[in-house]
Amino acid sequence: MPFVATAKASSKTGSLPLAAMLVLAAIGFTAITTELLPSGLLPQMAEDFDVGESQVGLLTVAYAGIVVVTVVPMARLCSRLPRQALLLGLVVTFALSNVLLALSPEFSLAVVARLIGGVAHGLLWSTMAPYIAALVPEHMLGRAMAVVFSGNSLGLAVGAPAGTALGAWVGWRTSFLIMAATGAVLALLALWLLPSVRGSRKGQPPSVLQAIRQPGVKSVTLAWPLMLFARFAVFTYIAPFILAAGLPSQAISISLSVVGAVSFAGLWIAGMTVDSRPRRSLIAAAATVVGACLLLPWAGTTLPGAYCLMALWGAALGACGIYNQAAILRAGKEHSDAANSLMVLATQLGIAIGAAYGGLALSLAGPLLVPVAAALPAAVALGAVIAGRKAGYPPGPKEGGKETGASSRPAAAAGGPGLPSSRSR
Repeated sequence: MPFVATAKASSKTGSLPLAAMLVLAAIGFTAITTELLPSGLLPQMAEDFDVGESQVGLLTVAYAGIVVVTVVPMARLCSRLPRQALLLGLVVTFALSNVLLALSPEFSLAVVARLIGGVAHGLLWSTMAPYIAALVPEHMLGRAMAVVFSGNSLGLAVGAPAGTALGAWVGWRTSFLIMAATGAVLALLALWLLPSVRGSRKGQPPSVLQAIRQPGVKSVTLAWPLMLFARFAVFTYIAPFILAAGLPSQAISISLSVVGAVSFAGLWIAGMTVDSRPRRSLIAAAATVVGACLLLPWAGTTLPGAYCLMALWGAALGACGIYNQAAILRAGKEHSDAANSLMVLATQLGIAIGAAYGGLALSLAGPLLVPVAAALPAAVALGAVIAGRKAGYPPGPKEGGKETGASSRPAAAAGGPGLPSSRSR
């Protein structure tokens, strides 16, 4: 494969294997859009299947639920497969699940299609970060993560809304077929542009127990899900908050767009600081989330105040994702594959429980105080970051920490049991 030589050269020249990074970002964009699309097309799908809208909502619940149940065992089962081949197979599985959903004559078959997609989704995210770590030197890991995970933000900000609009125009089934076609194109690009990386060595599959025994893994798998807990408590009920604050209904869609757009600014900031000042930067970002949540009920009752706080909140959360993703790879050491699988599981739980928590706050305290309720888990996450100085969130090279050159690279990304660094074997 011609691109393998480019990937090898990147670690010597100090440049990222940008083509591979962009393909991975596009795969992430497709995965996030696929996950969220049924929510925007819910009325059309309910009418087509002749079921209630709450039943169609099960397509999203089932998707997240199957990720939680299968991500760890599937990651262990597939640990020895070559990473390029595994990613290629997962993209094809996404495409096939979307085709099956689009062609489903009955709602029960649509649920099966979403379950298949959910299994692929969990395994994709447990594979993606260790694969990135194998392609770039340690001192460039954060920038590589920022490039790849921009696809997630793009899926939230553009993919799901655009897919919803497309579904309203050409029908929900055509919308999913277009997603399937996108997946097929990405599979071809992955075959051409993604370097080959071996899986775990024989006899050494990822060990969740070994991973969770790493002190830093505990800190990161507590802090990041709590940040998502806070995010989705607010994000899920942003419409009731906007209306209760006395703002016009048009502010709902604008606020969502603002959050999605500024997350790119957060990614850019994280990409510039995660390899040099990860600890202070994450503390600042987490504190910004807490402060914005606490201020929203009071300063968010005007359009400038609401948009400003939403922008700070969205940018800080976008940055937090990169800091935590890099942290879990470093904390997991030679067990980073298993640690990353735990992170995916915890992420899905954080999203699901966060939405339920927001609903409880909405019922008990009213929509204006939902952000205040969200500040509580965010504050606990901030405390976990501050307390994790020795393991989960140590200082970077420009914060008095050790240099993070190739010599300190986690074994999972440098030829250890988890994920060898050899590109093509």
